[in-house]
Amino acid sequence: MNLAVFVSGGGTNLQRIIDAVDSGELQNTEIKIVIADRDCFALERSLDKGITTFLLERGKNLSQVIDELLENQDIGLIVLAGFLSILNSEFCEKWSGKIINIHPSLLPKFGGMGMYGARVHEAVLEAGESVSGATVHFVTSGVDDGEIIVQRTFSVEKGDTVADLQQKVMKVEQKILIEAIDKIAKKIENSNT
Repeated sequence: MNLAVFVSGGGTNLQRIIDAVDSGELQNTEIKIVIADRDCFALERSLDKGITTFLLERGKNLSQVIDELLENQDIGLIVLAGFLSILNSEFCEKWSGKIINIHPSLLPKFGGMGMYGARVHEAVLEAGESVSGATVHFVTSGVDDGEIIVQRTFSVEKGDTVADLQQKVMKVEQKILIEAIDKIAKKIENSNT
């Protein structure tokens, strides 16, 4: 299965996918293209591996430009790995069932517009939650409201800070992202046999 990975930041989840492909943990899977919506360290990670990589300008035509780049690439799955731009509804409908996102909370809690990064963890702490986690879900035209594929939790300890939650969620994300990609790849493989 060919992957397109969309990034906006440091690329730790992209690196995890690269490592899982290289080690054979993700079998019959290749990262075909990486697309970034801003200059970020994730670009260096993909370029170091010789992956076709694009840095695109954010704006109202972003989804259309991305769609044109993906044309004829035989992409089986788009992975939003810390991608901060919102894709338009036409793009989401065209790629329905083939786009997944990783979110740093237990959706449907702490999802939606403006809920990303440290903002999510601040909200978790302000709400006094004793459990948080991460979710991999299918992307729809609504923000963070697609079908959940995998979720995993961790305890929020008394005295935890935003930085503590960021570390905990990163560990969870790196496990469930690979689990979700593998689950989808196996489903596609089984439907083709």
